[in-house]
Amino acid sequence: MPKDFSRSLRVADQIQRELADLLHNEIKDPRINQVTIIAVEVSRDYAYAKVYYTTLDGQENNRVVEKGLEHAGGFLRSSLSKRINLRQIPQLVFIYDKSIERGAHLSKLIDEAIAQEK
Repeated sequence: MPKDFSRSLRVADQIQRELADLLHNEIKDPRINQVTIIAVEVSRDYAYAKVYYTTLDGQENNRVVEKGLEHAGGFLRSSLSKRINLRQIPQLVFIYDKSIERGAHLSKLIDEAIAQEK
């Protein structure tokens, strides 16, 4: 019977939980105050982890948030090494996730189309 939940998925899930906790409790940088970690994808060799995030402010100050996350990347990685027992802690690559904004925009367009029909 094949495994449904591979080790890389479990590691990615653990990294997502730990990063969310670190961002919420440890980081005091006001640039990354309202960041939500959406998903984490880990490479097969655990060398890199793509961290997908979104902000409550939307895309207006995305560049400022991205700079703040890159600045805190070293601290986040060293804190992960203390919390997760892995031989190699992945290099964190932060990617802004536009899917929530896109979904809200499409929902708004659908609501407008329904309102116009009535």
